[in-house]
Amino acid sequence: MNGSTTIQLDKSVVKSLKKIREYPRQTYNELITRMIELFINVKERNQYDEFLHKIQQQKMKELWDNKEDEEWEDA
Repeated sequence: MNGSTTIQLDKSVVKSLKKIREYPRQTYNELITRMIELFINVKERNQYDEFLHKIQQQKMKELWDNKEDEEWEDA
């Protein structure tokens, strides 16, 4: 490995990393790199979901905030 460094991890973190390995000889570097990729993908998907939610808010307001629905509330 070029440009490697040492980081300190709690023993509980190392134990958790060992449990989530995809295969027994997977290095922590490979595992952490994979976790970073997954985190970035989830974060991007979440931003997309938030974007869609904001777009849909106005339409949902139009659909739900109407007199017909208000009349049913009092029925």
